[in-house]
Amino acid sequence: MSKSKLEYLWLDGYKPTANLRSKTKIVEDFSGKLSDVPMWGFDGSSTLQAETGSSDCLLKPVAIFPDPARRDAFLVMNEVLNPDSTPHSSNGRATIDDDDDDFWFGFEQEYFLWDPETDLPLGFPKDQTPQGQFYCSVGGKNSFGREIMDRHLDLCLDAGINLEGTNGEVAPGQWEFQNFAKGAKRAGDEMWVARYILERLAEEYNLAIEYHPKPLGATDWNGSGMHANFSNETLRTCGSKETYEKICEAFRPVVKEHIAVYGAYNEKRLTGEHETQSIDQFSFGVSDRGASIRIPIMTVEKGWKGWLEDRRPASNADPYKVAGRIIKTVKSA
Repeated sequence: MSKSKLEYLWLDGYKPTANLRSKTKIVEDFSGKLSDVPMWGFDGSSTLQAETGSSDCLLKPVAIFPDPARRDAFLVMNEVLNPDSTPHSSNGRATIDDDDDDFWFGFEQEYFLWDPETDLPLGFPKDQTPQGQFYCSVGGKNSFGREIMDRHLDLCLDAGINLEGTNGEVAPGQWEFQNFAKGAKRAGDEMWVARYILERLAEEYNLAIEYHPKPLGATDWNGSGMHANFSNETLRTCGSKETYEKICEAFRPVVKEHIAVYGAYNEKRLTGEHETQSIDQFSFGVSDRGASIRIPIMTVEKGWKGWLEDRRPASNADPYKVAGRIIKTVKSA
């Protein structure tokens, strides 16, 4: 009789930024199918999701991936439910209105490899060279932590997560990976599991993963974002500049609603400098990385058939909530 390890992952109730949690269940003769993963529960009073006197919360499995680092193991992403099986208030996945997978999302996750001993990014500051030479850099003078980034990419691909690229970012110790999925819920599932794999990998190097959007404070260094590239059937096929502009304009009156779910401390990053638009303003434009929403040049060259990029989500944002809010706005256009 074979035994398998199921690593249940979920998001806790901490504010303003939720944390990943996990625990392991041992099962026998497991098929590897999501439909055969049992519901489970946890003590919500220890994760700010319930009171001690009524502390049970439920874990509803929604996605499964082979664990690329452990034998006979699987990573299971879960939604958190109340005891009556309704979505918990912390459950951002339940806010996504995309059951037909009409919306496709590609998230660009920036992050810092952080040294707890120095309380600074890995490799910072080797010198006071301005940012620029570190972007997509090569060589030990400019690139710090490449082994971790490369291992993370391999582990995610081995797990079946659809990462489509990685690169060094503009600051030392800052990296990015991109994932893409047809279906907003699937994109969010893959992003959270990719984050989990990255966190677990960093443990081996005694490093932390820093998702704060401006961890270096009021300095002349870029912050970290999680740019959200998105499309639906209309954007992919319309061939109309006017349709694109109408959809972009639908975002203008709901700036506050978007910023509310685009990550804590984002005001420190969205200043109008360092390739951002000010947090209280809205703009869109072709190839404009200083706009709130960028219309990629490839979309225009393909006859206004493609996608849009919302550049405002912070690196610590919940991709479920980001996708849910974007879908709501696009559907209102």
